[in-house]
Amino acid sequence: MEPAGPRRRRRGARSSDRGASRAFRWLATGAGALILILLVAVAVFLVIKAWPAISMPSDELVEKVGLLRNSSSLLDYVGPLIFGTVLAATLALIFAVPVAIGIALFTSHYAPRRLASTLGYVIDLLAAVPSVVYGLWGALVLSPIVQPVWAWLNENVGWFPLFAGKVSPTARVLLTVAIVLAVMILPIITAVSREVFLQTPRLHEEAALALGATRWEMIRMAVLPFGRSGVISAAMLGLGRALGETMAVLMILSPGFLYSFHILEAGQQQSIAANIAAQFPEADPLGVSTLIATGLALFAITLVVNVAARAIVARRKDFSGAN
Repeated sequence: MEPAGPRRRRRGARSSDRGASRAFRWLATGAGALILILLVAVAVFLVIKAWPAISMPSDELVEKVGLLRNSSSLLDYVGPLIFGTVLAATLALIFAVPVAIGIALFTSHYAPRRLASTLGYVIDLLAAVPSVVYGLWGALVLSPIVQPVWAWLNENVGWFPLFAGKVSPTARVLLTVAIVLAVMILPIITAVSREVFLQTPRLHEEAALALGATRWEMIRMAVLPFGRSGVISAAMLGLGRALGETMAVLMILSPGFLYSFHILEAGQQQSIAANIAAQFPEADPLGVSTLIATGLALFAITLVVNVAARAIVARRKDFSGAN
């Protein structure tokens, strides 16, 4: 018969493990609930602060707020800002995603281990560069370099709406901003995509190669389908960063308040975040409420983008690394 001492010690250990498990469960639940509470708190704050501008009649608001002097209503003011924000972020995503996927595939399946490690480290370092540095680089270095390219596009492909209009001599236009934003979101998309590609089951890759597939065919049949949802999630993370970027856009773009697809012409578009940063210091209380109303619109756009991305990932999780 087993002595009572060891039996009591095992019971005490099991009781201690159950207590630790219960404490960890409550801690994890509290952390998850805290995120939801913070999200709701931000939404409530934005609604309360923006309510004076939202609830005021349009004619009275336009009369009292200098920001709206060229607008007929709050919606007329917010609309072009939403358009410029979404257009810049979409262009940045179009530029960044193919490059990020290529880098992720190279570092995960083509490059030697030492080179892949070094390249991955360099790419990750791009995420640590402050946005104001990207803004300075875009305004002082990139703009003079791309100006002849934009002029060539306008001259030879000007029939396409995006490249029509009068080319800015300073190149401080939306297309330059989109390139800078693409560089800024590149590390996020690359890092997440690389980790997803590395999670592809080894047996799937070896089976494709054993059937006679080339390296590219193996990637196309095994790696890319497995990582599709992860790449979508990475792209949405990058899109969220691009939508909310402030300093780089503020320092590069020559702003305007138009619904314009002329991305080579100055004074056409502006983003919500950059407009808030530019107008906030001189705004009166009602003007601040108006700017916060535009911030509420940006919050709603970001929320919709993330919900849509989550729906896409959930729909494809059975065929990817998301499950």
